[in-house]
Parts: sequence; structure tokens; C-alpha cells
Amino acid sequence: MKVRNITWKDLGLRKPESFKKTIMISAGVLIATVLSILLFQILKDAVPFSFESNDYSKDSASKFGDLKGNWILFLSIMPAVLLESLLEELLDRGFLITWFEKIFSQTNIATMLSVVLQAVIFGFRHTNDFSERSITVGLIGLIMGIAYVKFGRNLWPLIIAHCVLNTMSMLERV
Repeated sequence: MKVRNITWKDLGLRKPESFKKTIMISAGVLIATVLSILLFQILKDAVPFSFESNDYSKDSASKFGDLKGNWILFLSIMPAVLLESLLEELLDRGFLITWFEKIFSQTNIATMLSVVLQAVIFGFRHTNDFSERSITVGLIGLIMGIAYVKFGRNLWPLIIAHCVLNTMSMLERV
């Protein structure tokens, strides 16, 4: 970042203009994310091919240990989960979209391509395969990438939304 003269502010980690606006955008991102996942769940059976099916509970059990009823373990890992949410937003939305736009010459097409590419990387990075989960996570990345560009490239609404999504996901496992 230093070599390229890019600051954290340039990537979107800057003070929000308004706390209320930030919360409203976060809520909108959450609603759009849930709706896109529901729509995908409805439409996935209509496509002429099937997806690999990953058992999320097995993935989470191996990654986090047995969380069923284990609130101490849950509370001990949540700070890391929330930090991971912040870092993913910095990397996937802040850095990748900016970097891809520079590679593709900062046109409207470059921005669209950058948003799509970071969503594909985001989805694949969470599963390393082409599965229902990679598409679901890719949709989350797409919604957040669109919101990043549309709402002034401020990461805070996305960080808040990402933290809420991950917290809800972890709560399902306790």
C-alpha cells in the first residue's frame, strides 16, 4: 500500500458521514443479502445441473469445535470471527475491487467486472469448490460489492453487516 500510495481511507476505512446512514445501509445490505439467498434457494432447483452439497454443520464443527451448547467456546471465538469479518471486507471489497479497477482501467465496465470477480473469489475462498455454499457466499460478496461501490466506498456499513451475518451464522451452531 505504501509503494502504491494507498491509504486505509482510500480503501474505505474512514469515519462514516452519519451513524444513522451507516446503520440504514447496513440494514439494507442485510435485507438484500437475505432476499438474494432466499431467491437462490427457490431458483436453484430450476437449473439443469446440480450443485455439490456441503454439510455446513460438519464444516463448522471441524473449524470451531463442538459449539452445541458451548457458550464459553462461542464467546471465546467470537472476537476472532468479528475480526475476520473486518479483514475480509478490507481485502475483498476495499483492496480487490480497487486493485481490479486499476488493472481494468477504471471504467464502468471495469467496476462491474471488479465487483463480480471479487464476489467469485469471495465465494470460492470460503469453499474451494463449485457448490451451493460457494454460490451463496458469492451472492453475499456480490451484494456487498455492489453496496461498496454504490454507497461511496465506505466499508463500515459492510463491516457491520458482515459481523451481523457471521454472528447469526455462529448463533445457529450453538
